[in-house]
Amino acid sequence: MKPMTRLLCLPLGGVLFLAGCATMAPHYERPGAPVPSAWPSGPAYKEGAGKPAEKPVADIPWQDFFVDPQLRKVIALALENNRDLRVAALNIERSRALYQIQRSDLFPKVDANADGTFQRIAENFSGTGLPENIHQYNVGLGVSSYELDLFGRVRSLKDQALEQYFATQEARRSVQISLVAEAAGNWLALAADRERLQLAKDTLASQQASYQLVKSRYESGVSSALDLHQAQTSVDTARVDIARYTTFVAQDENALNLVVGSTVPAELLPASLTETLTALKDVKPGLPSDVLLRRPDILQAENLLKGANANIGAARAAFFPRITLVSSVGFGSDDLGNLFASGSFVWQFLPHISVPIFDAGANRANLQVAEADRNIAVAQYEKAIQTAFREVADALAQRGTIDDQLAAQKSLTDATGESYRLSQARYEKGVDSYLNVLDSQRSLYGAQQNLIGVRLSRLANLVTLYKVLGGGSE
Repeated sequence: MKPMTRLLCLPLGGVLFLAGCATMAPHYERPGAPVPSAWPSGPAYKEGAGKPAEKPVADIPWQDFFVDPQLRKVIALALENNRDLRVAALNIERSRALYQIQRSDLFPKVDANADGTFQRIAENFSGTGLPENIHQYNVGLGVSSYELDLFGRVRSLKDQALEQYFATQEARRSVQISLVAEAAGNWLALAADRERLQLAKDTLASQQASYQLVKSRYESGVSSALDLHQAQTSVDTARVDIARYTTFVAQDENALNLVVGSTVPAELLPASLTETLTALKDVKPGLPSDVLLRRPDILQAENLLKGANANIGAARAAFFPRITLVSSVGFGSDDLGNLFASGSFVWQFLPHISVPIFDAGANRANLQVAEADRNIAVAQYEKAIQTAFREVADALAQRGTIDDQLAAQKSLTDATGESYRLSQARYEKGVDSYLNVLDSQRSLYGAQQNLIGVRLSRLANLVTLYKVLGGGSE
């Protein structure tokens, strides 16, 4: 092999070995989790909340947690049509393309080129005393501005782009988990408001019957005008609630349609909350170390931290020389017909070395910025863990008390129902006034509405717990 040919092989082949050098980025170590190693304990929490779970919630697909067929179909529609999830998926594609762009800088870019030059030289410049026409033709392959990554600057930038790509993947998982939880929460809220509306309608029918009874007793002189007007207030109160809950049901449907991204078919809408009490499975939290570090938002924060760490390597490499290569090989001739003839082979090799000497502190400032960004990313990562711990702890606190609250509310509803029945019987026998009946009816109606609310809270707590424990990503 000729000496010059060996030189040309360097930028086209051997540089790949040189570009494989390690970066100058600091060694990455995952920061310790700034939260306790166990979930909180106390009267608000169930015993055994900190024991290892048989299966981590992050490994439980949403299809196994949401067992109601209608709800499953609604969630599937949301995953197919929701625009936020589409944006998250497109961000992954965009980030992947940016990573590929950055990664391509590790390799020489070879371009094919062909050009021609046509020039007329004046007789004073030709050397022959006559005007001269010059034709030149060139064709070849060339490498333009390829940086030998001896100090890992380009590789550090590639690593940063890769971590950004991983972060967008975790961001999409986080959006999907939130979407599954939001779709389920809106569906359950619609079920609760539909049941409240039906309760208001049933109460109106009951109060209208009571009003007719009081009216007939008033016309017979048995009941007073006060009793009649009190009965009228019960009827009007039920009418007000019917109008109010009719509005709530319509708004719930609008909210559900927005989350799903299309109009939800009527057959997938819930009739009442009572019919959906077994729509969800129960979950166990497990240990914080098993839960928090698997949440996609925390993994996203860690990927951004790794990317910031890689940027320090690029900033450090800026203090060292940069070697850029430009080379080309091909054929040249002043006659197009002899372009590939013997002796027309040409080459060019232009190495360029840039050594930073004075930059008014720009490189040092860039390094300080990169280190500050890394420290900010550490704080954000730790804050993400603390926020996640608080979300799980809050959900566990409600979970530990919601069953007791539900049992107490159900007992209260049963007691007020019996009180209403007795007061109604005493009024009909003339023992009590209608005011006692009205108070008992109001208490029963309020207890029934609260029971629906507590049941909704229990189901919503299960959804929230499933979400904050990192489930729903499949």
